[in-house]
Amino acid sequence: MTERTPATGTEAGSAPKGLRIERVFSTPGVHPYSEVTWESRDIVQTNWRTGEAIFEQQGTEFPDFWSANASTIVATKYFRGALGSATRERSLRQLIDRVVHTYRRAGEQYRYFATPDDAEAFEHELTWLLLHQYFSFNSPVWFNVGTPAPQQVSACFILSVDDTMNSILNWYREEGLIFKGGSGAGVNLSKIRSSKELLSSGGTASGPVSFMRGADASAGTIKSGGATRRAAKMVVLDVDHPDIEEFVETKAREEEKIRALREAGFDMDLGGRDISSVQYQNANNSVRVTDEFMRAVEDGTEFGLRARTDGRVVDTVAARELFDKIAKAAWECADPGLQYDDTINDWHTNPESGRINASNPCSEFLSLDNSSCNLASLNLIKFLADDGTFDGERFERAVELIITAMDISICFADFPTEAIGQITRDFRQLGIGYANLGALLMATGHGYDTEGGRALAAAITSLMTGASYHRSAELAGAVGPYAGFARNAEAHRRVMRKHQAANDALRPVGSLDASVQKRATAAWDAVIKTGEVNGFRNAQASLLAPTGTISFMMDCDTTGIEPDFSLVKFKKLVGGGSLQIVNQTVPRALRKLGYAEETAEAIVEYIAEHGHVIDAPGLRPEHYEVFDTAMGERAIRPMGHVRMMAAVQPFLSGAISKTVNLPESATVEEIAEVYLQGWKLGLKALAVYRDNCKVGQPLSGGRTKAKDAPAEQTMIEYRPIRKRLPKTRPSLTTSFSVGGAEGYMTSGSYPDDGLGEVFLKLGKQGSTLAGVMDAFSIAVSIGLQYGVPLETFIQKFTNLKFEPAGLTDDKDIRMAQSIMDYIFRRLALDHLSFERRAELGIYTAEERARQVETGSYLPADDSVSESESLKSTDTEAGPAATPADPNVHTTAELVESISGTSVDAPLCFSCGTKMRPSGSCYVCEGCGSTSGCS
Repeated sequence: MTERTPATGTEAGSAPKGLRIERVFSTPGVHPYSEVTWESRDIVQTNWRTGEAIFEQQGTEFPDFWSANASTIVATKYFRGALGSATRERSLRQLIDRVVHTYRRAGEQYRYFATPDDAEAFEHELTWLLLHQYFSFNSPVWFNVGTPAPQQVSACFILSVDDTMNSILNWYREEGLIFKGGSGAGVNLSKIRSSKELLSSGGTASGPVSFMRGADASAGTIKSGGATRRAAKMVVLDVDHPDIEEFVETKAREEEKIRALREAGFDMDLGGRDISSVQYQNANNSVRVTDEFMRAVEDGTEFGLRARTDGRVVDTVAARELFDKIAKAAWECADPGLQYDDTINDWHTNPESGRINASNPCSEFLSLDNSSCNLASLNLIKFLADDGTFDGERFERAVELIITAMDISICFADFPTEAIGQITRDFRQLGIGYANLGALLMATGHGYDTEGGRALAAAITSLMTGASYHRSAELAGAVGPYAGFARNAEAHRRVMRKHQAANDALRPVGSLDASVQKRATAAWDAVIKTGEVNGFRNAQASLLAPTGTISFMMDCDTTGIEPDFSLVKFKKLVGGGSLQIVNQTVPRALRKLGYAEETAEAIVEYIAEHGHVIDAPGLRPEHYEVFDTAMGERAIRPMGHVRMMAAVQPFLSGAISKTVNLPESATVEEIAEVYLQGWKLGLKALAVYRDNCKVGQPLSGGRTKAKDAPAEQTMIEYRPIRKRLPKTRPSLTTSFSVGGAEGYMTSGSYPDDGLGEVFLKLGKQGSTLAGVMDAFSIAVSIGLQYGVPLETFIQKFTNLKFEPAGLTDDKDIRMAQSIMDYIFRRLALDHLSFERRAELGIYTAEERARQVETGSYLPADDSVSESESLKSTDTEAGPAATPADPNVHTTAELVESISGTSVDAPLCFSCGTKMRPSGSCYVCEGCGSTSGCS
């Protein structure tokens, strides 16, 4: 190992004097900004369904190597200040300086640095890493640090609830405050007495499931109110709670209700008008299982359910039957997931201060009740050298610097409640992690579901956590250990030895992971030695978050621990249009595997056309596994995901945000086996998702008939009913001109409101064009009368491009890409409410002018928060490639069109683009929005 300057800068017998910061990335005497080329960019984000610009900022400044996608996401989500105002941020320099300068000032204030030169080195090193996309803090840091807003730096929170009404109502309040700020929270409801127990007044208790209704409604209201991102929450119940069966079946029963209501004609799609009438849809549910219960499942024995008030057994169940009910419910609706209680608490560094009862919404942060965690993630591909080796030394130095910054942030951070603030300051939980693992494995020639791939991932994770705790021990020597360390010293050191033992048990598969593990071994030796003397500054150090938005900020190909989603990506171009390109990691992997340039080009061309590598010309079958992906023809098997999680879990303080995706054909037994193996392999938490198990997702096929329906059963067939217009009805006639072509549109409505017919006059009577427009009008009118929503027509026909196109004579729609584009945007403005138009990105001229002036489309009394108006899209121009199908709008839809495999994901609430899985959450490739909390 390279010799290093002592980190604490202390002499024997002297008081701590702060850290010495070694320059590894930056150059002495040269500011990192001076080493890159900057360019001016105009950021424009449009709604893909309408072509309408919903965000625009001219003259922003970014390094020339940042993609258009990354710069768009940063400008729309992280730049602070009102659009159009002189105080709004316009340069990446301003954003990084706002954050880094705050961290440096706090570091100096709390005496983290030995000298002013060390403080400057810290500032430059941190700036260099952020500027070059080596890592990113979690979103709340970019939202809040250095602004007049509360300095909230944490993305993940865990709350607590006791068996009192005051505590339950306080839970509602605390969750609301956290959701309002765009973060997520989790809670374990097991302290609340069951519906099988009595109240002190003599009545029967309601039980925790009943109180979940109120919390769910609160989350849904705050979510739809529109904060920085959607509310995210986790609800946990212990497996021995008497109401566990009701909890397990809660969301599955609601899913049945959704299906019944959809069949009856209600709009039950995600974001539909009627979905809000269904309960429990705003939380992830998890059952906290014990080793005792899992052994009873294996042995086929009974298991006792215990009263919350006195611990007595009030009921017994067959453990295997309850476990099967959990698997069946997960098969039906993806909930509940499992959290393995004994494993979680066996790796707990602070057992003397309380048990770990719950997690954040994505299950990666597991800590004490009323605690929080701030996250940061490294971009692994940045540490891959040109010769194909992993630069472990630079990786280790980056980890140490980032851990230092994350710990400093706790000194000045604000928290939503005093209890959370106190616990976080006392235990200083951190959550360093990484993104781009899938891309790194492919680039180094490793299959994701292979021994070599798992060995490399485990070695890197071990080095990351070892370096983190080593720096934590050094920080303890410089500024003192965390307040709760003395009480938990032996337990904390015991967990450090468990991590070290897991590292020693690793068996290298190749020279690459062997070199990383060697460095990790040295790091863990330093952890044990330094921690024995100094203690530790942080109770927790690492976890693996989904890294949705920030992975796009870093231009990552893959998120968190995930494999590559598909071998082709969808890129939107500035000014419209799209390109379908093969992942840039693929050519790099082919070079690593030794393929000639001509052969690699042929393979890439084949992938661009087919979306997979099967039968690609010149590609050896033994290399297929390197290019296996989450979706498509060679999708990674479910247990491949579980085994990867198991490989890295022993080297994380927390857990892993990841959902094991299964095909629609998966059985209840297969899900049960995944849950059982997750326990046996030592995971802390596990969630599954079976394609098309939810109604509120895009559907891949029609309803399946009951297999065993009796022959005499009467089958009810539901048919749409035409609602004809009355003889006399209100109508609106509009004259228009598009690109010089003139026409008339008459729209007739039902007396009780609602469009029922559209007639278009374009071209001379008897001409082909006039006849086509008449036929088109009749088709649309009949569709409306049969109940096809107007929004569906608008989504399909806006943004179509053909001549005539161009300027119009309509003040609300100055440009149209075609006559169809104009007609259906005009219909939206005439017949849809503002809320429904806003979902489609269609606004009047007055509303757009108001948005430029105030940052909101609504009048002052109804304006939404500034953060809601900051939407974004991917406008990166890629290399020339085969144009994508114009009906495809994301990689998720692109891979579906190529592979024929359904991609189950919701539509983005910000820009309407189809999202794709990222850990246990979803992320939008268009604007970077996530459904989770990282």
